[in-house]
Amino acid sequence: MSDQTPNFEEFYGYKFEELSVGQSAVYARTVTEADILMFAGVSGDFNPVHINEELAASTMFGGRIAHGMLSAGFISTVLGTKLPGPGAIYLAQTLKFKAPVKIGDTVVARCTIKELTPEKRKAKFDTVCTVRGKVVLEGEADIMVPAR
Repeated sequence: MSDQTPNFEEFYGYKFEELSVGQSAVYARTVTEADILMFAGVSGDFNPVHINEELAASTMFGGRIAHGMLSAGFISTVLGTKLPGPGAIYLAQTLKFKAPVKIGDTVVARCTIKELTPEKRKAKFDTVCTVRGKVVLEGEADIMVPAR
C-alpha cells in the first residue's frame, strides 16, 4: 500500500482563472421511451402526460412528452462534466419551458458563460435546450468554480 496522498486534481474540470465570457459547451441526447420511464421512476413523477399514450393523445400535445426536468438535467450534464466541469458547484438555476420534447427528439443543451465574478469565483451561464433549432427550455445558472 502506498503512503502517497492521492491527488484528485486530475478529476476536476476548468479552474476559475481558465474561464472567459463567451465560452460555451454542449451536450446532445435523443430522448427515448426508457429515458422517460426511468426519469418517472427516479423522480416519482408519473404524470399521465408522460406515461399514458392514450391520455396524452387527448391533450394539446397530441401524445406523450418528456418531463421538462429531464431536459433541465442535460444542462446539469454540461455544467458538471464539460464546462466548468467536475468540481463546479451548482448554486442556482432559472428555467422557462417553451415547447414540449417528445420521444425521438434530440435535445441539444448549450451553456454559455455570460458573466464572471472573480471575488466570489462565480460564473453566470445562459442555459438553453433546443430541438431541431427550436428553443424548448431557457434560463440562467449560477456556478461556483474552484480556483487554481
